[in-house]
Amino acid sequence: MDDQRPTGPLTSTVLRAVRPWGAGPPVDVRFRGGAVEAIGPDLDGDEVVDGGGGIAVPAFADAHAHLDSTRLGLPFREHTAEPGLRGLIMNDRANWRRAEASVADRATHTLGRTIARGATVVRSHAQVDTDCGLERLHGVLAARDAHAGRAVVQVVAFPQAGVLRDPGTADLLDAALREGADLVGGLDPAGYDRDPVGHLDTVFGLADKHGVGVDVHLHDPGELGAFEVELICERALALDLRGRVAISHCFALAGVDADRQAALVDLLAEADVALTTVAPGAREPLPVDRLRAAGVRLGLGQDGIRDYWSPYGNADMLDRTYEFAHRSGLRRDDEIAERVRVATTGGAAVCGLTGHDLVVGGRGDVVVLRGDALTAAVVDRDPDRLVLRAGRLVARAGELC
Repeated sequence: MDDQRPTGPLTSTVLRAVRPWGAGPPVDVRFRGGAVEAIGPDLDGDEVVDGGGGIAVPAFADAHAHLDSTRLGLPFREHTAEPGLRGLIMNDRANWRRAEASVADRATHTLGRTIARGATVVRSHAQVDTDCGLERLHGVLAARDAHAGRAVVQVVAFPQAGVLRDPGTADLLDAALREGADLVGGLDPAGYDRDPVGHLDTVFGLADKHGVGVDVHLHDPGELGAFEVELICERALALDLRGRVAISHCFALAGVDADRQAALVDLLAEADVALTTVAPGAREPLPVDRLRAAGVRLGLGQDGIRDYWSPYGNADMLDRTYEFAHRSGLRRDDEIAERVRVATTGGAAVCGLTGHDLVVGGRGDVVVLRGDALTAAVVDRDPDRLVLRAGRLVARAGELC
């Protein structure tokens, strides 16, 4: 999709006195034309932003959000869902229209908070089913438009209630892709829709028809989920969709034996199918090091943010990065830095964006964090941050500019 870089005169911005990745003495970063033009001491520019000696890293990428369901900033509601996935789905369906604000207003507010706290890339799923039609999709598209220029936002037409289990949804997904969705989603083709071949044929058929990517929620555990990973990779290869398919959650990968896991990781790498995780607290973590070593693109996301599924979430990807590292039991600085890379360059790669790194020629999307070391910045999560999108300041100290 369009990278939404600014157009107009190629003026330059200098980010003064920052430490890239927390290493070495402070340097300056100059941006021009939406990209990093130079990194070094005493750089000149048309505009100057004082980094105050902070730690500069690529801006965060929330690779898995649900902006259509958020209640961030609204009065707290107790959790009322019945147990299990279907209970959560039906509880959301029963309550989303009774929110105190529209989908567009809620999504716009939460997306703004996400950007202000350091993310300039967001992939949001938007529910499409026979209950809501395209209403929730339109709300997320409105939020994307409201923050155009501040973030790259990709929207997934997401069949939360199933494709085959909710007859009529396939036609709605087709309409959603005509009306501005960037990708088509799926949900547990076997465990929820009970027809993995039919479900994936529909989803990938729509992707092929519209020339879009695919992002499938896969909660199914163990060998059932592993079988579905194989089916997804087979279709990615058959339709030449390498680099355009992602699996969200993929709990099965952590629940099979080591040999089976290694074979699945190799298959994901061969098909260039990406994974996203939300650092769930009640699940075994994905084999991050093995995935990264194999070249599998891996991103981090916030999932639902204070919604009818869960009371958790605060629109802060630095906070989610802390959870990602903490739940993995990490202590070493290099290991924590690697989790930051997953949450920044990794998520951008999942979204198909290249060059999202703090290097000359890289995308000019940067967040400046406070701390004497990167690990300290992750642990302390100081809200005093600078956020630049395409070399322009878009947020300071948690507020949009």
